[in-house]
Amino acid sequence: MTNIGFISTRLAGVDGVSLETKKLVDVLTEAGHTCYYCAGELEHDSVEGYLVPKMHFADEEILSLTQQAFASPNPPREVIQRIYEIADELRPEIAKFVEMYNIEILIPQNASTIPMNLSLGLAIRDYAERSQIPVICHHHDFYWERERFLNNGIHHILSTAFPPRGENIQHMVINSIAQKNLKAWFGLDATYLPNVFDFDNPPPEPDDFANTFRARLGLSDDDLIVLQPTRVVRRKAIEKGIELIRKLDDDRLIYLITGYEGDEKGGYGEWLNEEAERAGIRYRFIADVVGDYRDEEQGIYSLWDIYPHAHFITYPSIIEGFGNALIETLYFRKPLIVHTYPIYLANIKTADVHSVEFNYDITDEVLEQTRRMIDDEAYRQATVEHNYQVGLEHFSYRVLTQVITTLLDNIS
Repeated sequence: MTNIGFISTRLAGVDGVSLETKKLVDVLTEAGHTCYYCAGELEHDSVEGYLVPKMHFADEEILSLTQQAFASPNPPREVIQRIYEIADELRPEIAKFVEMYNIEILIPQNASTIPMNLSLGLAIRDYAERSQIPVICHHHDFYWERERFLNNGIHHILSTAFPPRGENIQHMVINSIAQKNLKAWFGLDATYLPNVFDFDNPPPEPDDFANTFRARLGLSDDDLIVLQPTRVVRRKAIEKGIELIRKLDDDRLIYLITGYEGDEKGGYGEWLNEEAERAGIRYRFIADVVGDYRDEEQGIYSLWDIYPHAHFITYPSIIEGFGNALIETLYFRKPLIVHTYPIYLANIKTADVHSVEFNYDITDEVLEQTRRMIDDEAYRQATVEHNYQVGLEHFSYRVLTQVITTLLDNIS
């Protein structure tokens, strides 16, 4: 069996990269491999690993360098120089991680994909080239998929390290559009692995603590919870969920927005509060009672405690690498209202997922379909059961096991 090292900017919390990494670890561990983490932030009670704070995208200096690198097509020479200097500092840290745990295969998790820590991407590229260790780059979000990374003067870094190339490097992407683009633009073959859930093991029934959630928020059994289970960032377009609730004009509905704000600059959360107030809807931002993991003593619920209470889920994102929370919605057998973002159309709708769809505009037809989903219990149950079976076939651990086994076999 093999010692496998996962390396990233952050491997903690409920962001998509951390969640999908943990699923890979679950499957690999079940197959007899041993997995270790190396990142700028680690879960204290999760996978054993090596903490390197400078790998984090939120490190003060890394954040400043990233902002300067993408603020102008001509960043200062000293900025570029410092990016390379830190890369030279991080490369030995990767080597130390590999030696410490006798790592035989490295799996960078989005660290060679989205340039939130340019130095780390360079360090991974250089270490892979010098050591020739087998590498499987797991790509979630490429820089060209994010508007804020398009204005830059560091093409020489992006074109060689995001992603890196080498005979010892394989690539794994989370959607077929990225798979096709990598081939067309860079001549790189990549394996498609969608976001997955363990559909062979349905979620457990809510326990006594989870069942206190409604009372904690002062909600009755007659209140219909509409859940927005994502981070509060602009590309999630949560204002469209607010618009939907306003136009439905149903006093039973309360919009619960669970995620935290902070991964991106700007006052998006404050603006959403203002939008919800202007809309006159019932809503709550509940990040204060939702954690990455439950803490009963502190009265903190996990997202899994809350899903069973939801009547339906909104997923109005404009851009997603795939849609972890969307697959989670199928797993918890909840109806879905979704904006038809490109990856949804390419890889989720084509799997025959049934949902209420909209394209930017909340039309009368969208409202009519949503009201049917709210009030027609037989239709709602048939929809979520169908979607669960779709998840079992297309987005389950079975798919993950098949894909990662093939990539590992390519190494041996």
